[in-house]
Amino acid sequence: MEMVVGASEATMKSLLSKLGGLLAHEYALIRGVRGDIQYINDEMASMQAFLVDLAPRGHDSRMKDWMKQIRDVTYDIEDCVDDFAHRLPHDPAAGGDVCCAFIVSPVYEIWTWRPRRTIASSIAELKVRAQQIGERRTRYGVENPKTLEGAPPVGGFDVAEYQHTPLALVGTKKPVGVEEEMKELGKWLTLQQPASSDPASSQAEAPKQAHAVLSIVGFGGVGKTTIAMALYQEYGDQFDRRAMVTVSQSSDIDAILQTILSQVRPQSKDDSEQQGSCGGGPSGKKRLMAAIGTVCASIMPKCREQRGGSTSQTTRNLKQQLEEYLDGKSYLLLVDDVWSTSMWEKIKFSLPKSKKGSRVIVTTRFQAVASLCRRDNGDHIHKVVVLNKDKSKDLFMTESEISKEAKNKIPEILWQMCGGLPLAIVTMAGHATCNADKLATKWSELCNALVPDSGKALGQDGVTRILYHCYNDMPGEIRTCSLYLCIFPKGRRVSRKRLTRRWLAEGFVSEKDGLSTEDVADAYFNYLVRRKIIRAVDHSSNGKVKSYQVHDMVLEYIVSKASEENFVTVVGGHWFMAPPSNKVRRLSLQGGDLKHKKTMESMNLSHVRSLTMFGSLAELPSNSLKFGIVQVLDLNGCKDFKQHHAKEICKMLLLKYLSLRRTDIDKIPKKIGKLQYLETLDIRETNVTELPNTICQLERVENILGGNKRTRKALKLPEDLKKGTMKNLRILSGIEIVEGPATVADFHHLTDLRKLTIYRLKIKKGGKLFGELSSSIEYLGGYSLHTLVIDDESCEFLKSLGALSSPPKFLNALELSGKLVELPAWITELDALTKLTLSVTMLTSAVLAQLSKLKTLFSLTFSITASKQDQEITAIIEKNKEHSDGEIIVPAGGFENLELLRILAPSVPLLSFRGNALPKLERLELRFSMLEGLYGLENLKKLKEVHLRVHKEAGEFTKSLVEDMATAAREGNKCPKIIVDQYYG
Repeated sequence: MEMVVGASEATMKSLLSKLGGLLAHEYALIRGVRGDIQYINDEMASMQAFLVDLAPRGHDSRMKDWMKQIRDVTYDIEDCVDDFAHRLPHDPAAGGDVCCAFIVSPVYEIWTWRPRRTIASSIAELKVRAQQIGERRTRYGVENPKTLEGAPPVGGFDVAEYQHTPLALVGTKKPVGVEEEMKELGKWLTLQQPASSDPASSQAEAPKQAHAVLSIVGFGGVGKTTIAMALYQEYGDQFDRRAMVTVSQSSDIDAILQTILSQVRPQSKDDSEQQGSCGGGPSGKKRLMAAIGTVCASIMPKCREQRGGSTSQTTRNLKQQLEEYLDGKSYLLLVDDVWSTSMWEKIKFSLPKSKKGSRVIVTTRFQAVASLCRRDNGDHIHKVVVLNKDKSKDLFMTESEISKEAKNKIPEILWQMCGGLPLAIVTMAGHATCNADKLATKWSELCNALVPDSGKALGQDGVTRILYHCYNDMPGEIRTCSLYLCIFPKGRRVSRKRLTRRWLAEGFVSEKDGLSTEDVADAYFNYLVRRKIIRAVDHSSNGKVKSYQVHDMVLEYIVSKASEENFVTVVGGHWFMAPPSNKVRRLSLQGGDLKHKKTMESMNLSHVRSLTMFGSLAELPSNSLKFGIVQVLDLNGCKDFKQHHAKEICKMLLLKYLSLRRTDIDKIPKKIGKLQYLETLDIRETNVTELPNTICQLERVENILGGNKRTRKALKLPEDLKKGTMKNLRILSGIEIVEGPATVADFHHLTDLRKLTIYRLKIKKGGKLFGELSSSIEYLGGYSLHTLVIDDESCEFLKSLGALSSPPKFLNALELSGKLVELPAWITELDALTKLTLSVTMLTSAVLAQLSKLKTLFSLTFSITASKQDQEITAIIEKNKEHSDGEIIVPAGGFENLELLRILAPSVPLLSFRGNALPKLERLELRFSMLEGLYGLENLKKLKEVHLRVHKEAGEFTKSLVEDMATAAREGNKCPKIIVDQYYG
């Protein structure tokens, strides 16, 4: 396979920037070897220009080997430069008083003699290597690059075009081209008799028994999972319980059962409260979507018990719990991507037999697995076949995000060459979307080059060729960013912000066209979505993408490319990756059994720049955290975190990104102040409640993420924050401001702050802290503050916000939690506000009329949580009824762009929607113990889904009302989809 140039280009660009920085400073070492560094800088610049000119195909073995040598020496030079940067302080002679420098310089040179000598020796060796690589190209006849027809364009990427995308919810999106199959399989799921009972027909026969299995089989990219997910989301609400799980080649049955169990349990109120996403698909069940993920033995915590016989005690306990929660309940289970008959047998024998029946949907690439699934008369095998020409065109046009005029210019060969494979069609549609101006003749030339034999069915190699071209057609910097996707396991739902922040820490993104690095990273992400390299699966309630997934075959291709360039080394992943023959640069540990541990111990880990773990830190080899040049350390969700791990982390002086989210850490060491390059510190959902004063020594830190959104556990800020050293802070999340002499409430110096979330506020009205915080919000509101979250226990501060002389007009997200009766009058002046959350707030027709004036509002949430129930809360609930004569009326007009409305309260009064109310509302969510009524849904013209979350112990009237609504929706053709879930707590 051809060599990928993107990663090498990115590394070279990063290196040249660092070399330029060294040459710009008069360090003592540079005065000795400045000539060597200048030579290396010039040689690397020439090599970078050479790489840029290389065509994406046509490289012979000599060219590939020479490119590999360039990449390796580039990595090593960058390691040396980074090592130099943190081992030697600045030369005291570089500026300042000449007399003082005359005295201090000799002491400095004696003190740093040994490290300077070591680094000087390394630089001299690297200079020789660079010379030899240049000479070797001539000696072995590696020719200069030639411009080839069809080479990907260099430059021309308009970042601004991808900076902003329309706000959206992940709504109902049925598979294209398989409508008839979906209808027949739907009848199988709902026990209806299909149109044909011919055994030879591809249609599913209705099951004769209460428990039946549907196996959907086909090779990769043919659309198995798409069909299965659509069935699950379309018919899942007709079962009492439902769950889905993705299996891989190496799977742990305990982890699989644990994932299923987490979804069939009744949802807690707090779990519902924390979900800010707007569902991952048509069903939109946040509880289920949050729990869905790849279940690999390497990712989920393993059972460490000694196993006796074929079933462990843990497995038996999980089976018993499943029986308890599914007893007397009908359930639907989707088991995606089963690779072996043995694994299917383990899953099948672990599932309980419910008296009300069950349906299990299994997807697999292997006929043997599908055959094993069909053991009873009611079981059915559905073989997925490729799409015909007309359906291929429909899918291509649906996925192409281009104008109608541009679609008319695209020749039919563009989708016909894909052989009816949905993955190939969707990938080419993304390619066409980002190349809408390409001439028809160019499209035809491309198709002939990719599929020379048009009469032959497109096989696996054909799909790979299409992926290869679409990958190499992207700009070089985005190809580098896409290689990074393989760090996360197959089937994983990955946070958009987690990915983009890591891109920034790795130096893959730089300012462009006047945009900040954060904005450019978002544009790159949006580009990958539009190119269909990644797929958005969850949107936040603000309408932006929250998480994404990568198709298995696309990820497999990226893994092979990343391995080829020694860009990422994956241990324990779904696909086998041969251990690198040289130094490991980026390590993703996705498996931690004894075999993988031995593999790691044989690797050269001294040059690891990025470490990502999924599982337990106990699975790491000894001393594996002692990496001197690590810049990204992501331990999100890792178990067995010990305090000595935190101490080792504080020795990683080049760290830029540190995520300890969901680990067992409870205290941040004081030595964290040594991490002078740190940009992001993520300690959310940990037991850390206080930051040391030394955190204020981190002048480059931009993101401090702490606290727990669900429990409102908050983070106490250090007193030294008052000194104003952390001027680069952009996000300060999950903090507390509680009355005390060392409390910090003055944030005037944080003029770059874009997000401030206060999970706990308890200060005296009229006091110093009260005034400082109020003044800070007013001041920062005139700069860059875009998101403000305040949870005020006494509500005195929230009440005072109405008196601000200058409201924060640039806010696009606002959350106010307190016992509010009136909203600040200036709230209607927030012209950029897209997301508004009001907790423990009066919900009246007057308030809704006030908020209806917000023209940009995309989502609106009213919430009263059980943990805040007291007499005042009860009074607010009663006043909700009194002020509206027992009925909440959503007025006609206004709310021009509202697509999501959520009301989460113990008691929801009669809710009525007038004609022409909420013209764009697509989704309505209600969570309650008591619902008095819901009228006027027919007036919501764009409404697609209604989510009703009913308390487990709700009254009979409420349960009956909800059931009647759900039944009417199923029977009506034009009714919105109504999904019912239970919660407790």
